[in-house]
Amino acid sequence: MTAEVIVSGWMDYSPGDRDTMLGHLVELGRLTREEEPGCLDYAMTADPTDERRIRVYERWASQRALDEHFTTAHIKDFRAAVSGLTRVGVSLQAHTVAASRDMR
Repeated sequence: MTAEVIVSGWMDYSPGDRDTMLGHLVELGRLTREEEPGCLDYAMTADPTDERRIRVYERWASQRALDEHFTTAHIKDFRAAVSGLTRVGVSLQAHTVAASRDMR
């Protein structure tokens, strides 16, 4: 069985750039979920208590699926579109999932 990978953390942007970045991330997330079968979840959200922060949560079927994500046309387009935005901090980690259980 292939281990899932979860990417989590945050990215901080200049206050004037955060909402622009979120707009691009919404489109990137839509394309990623629609076009990449190895993407199990992809969510970037504004932190309600910090005007600079975007919270990151991604869930991938495997490390290979995550690696392939970075080679897609929509990632290349996204990177070009946001190249002028100012990121002022970042803390992202990739976690290999050993086991999962339902919490109902």
